[in-house]
Amino acid sequence: MLSLGCGRRQAPLRIAAAADLRYALEDAVKAFHAAHGGPRIEPAYGSSGIFYAELLNRAPFDLYLSADLEYPRELAKKGLIVPGSAFTYAVGRIVVWTGKASGVEVTRLGIAALKLPAVHHIAIANPAHAPYGRAAEAALRSLGVYDAVKDRLVMGENISQAFQLVQSGAAEVGIVALSLAVAPGAAGQGRYWEVPREAYPPIAQGGVILKWARHPRAAEAFRAFLLSPAGRAILNRYGFGGE
Repeated sequence: MLSLGCGRRQAPLRIAAAADLRYALEDAVKAFHAAHGGPRIEPAYGSSGIFYAELLNRAPFDLYLSADLEYPRELAKKGLIVPGSAFTYAVGRIVVWTGKASGVEVTRLGIAALKLPAVHHIAIANPAHAPYGRAAEAALRSLGVYDAVKDRLVMGENISQAFQLVQSGAAEVGIVALSLAVAPGAAGQGRYWEVPREAYPPIAQGGVILKWARHPRAAEAFRAFLLSPAGRAILNRYGFGGE
């Protein structure tokens, strides 16, 4: 077991994580602690773009796990990361998801389900700052339904909030991360249709260790774990591909 420091009063290793990682990262943290110990790990989940804006002002995080590569690259250009710490950890996928009670047959109808008269609200993440929102919008356009459904779109601040809009019934369907649709807590709540991968740009997801990290060694160890066979197996279980 690595000696990464685990004093009770020690500040935690803080991770700014894309909202699509909410369940996969919980499993990864448990597996990492079982293997390495180390300081307490506190992930915060949200929009990659909002985290990026906060990190420009040196928000107190050690590790940033973005839902795209561009935000980490911009931080690197600005000299705000540990040199050489940038990495690609996953490729995300999107699905059209609906709750069981909605009666919308997304599995059978696919993208055409969004045009049904019964579908009044379609939840997506805000494309202005959420990579999954940009992917959803790109898919709607490439599949030829954007103009027909654009007035039904409702925005979540991040992909987790978009998913919650469908779970709560505020939206009949949503275009959400596969990782949320297959999570243990949600797998039995609804059904989904996977959007063809060629319908949207690849959602390559990357991370960096921040220059001001309090736990650079622990952040490096967690980065290595995510890229290890054990870490990749967890990510794969939630529908993430590799680099």
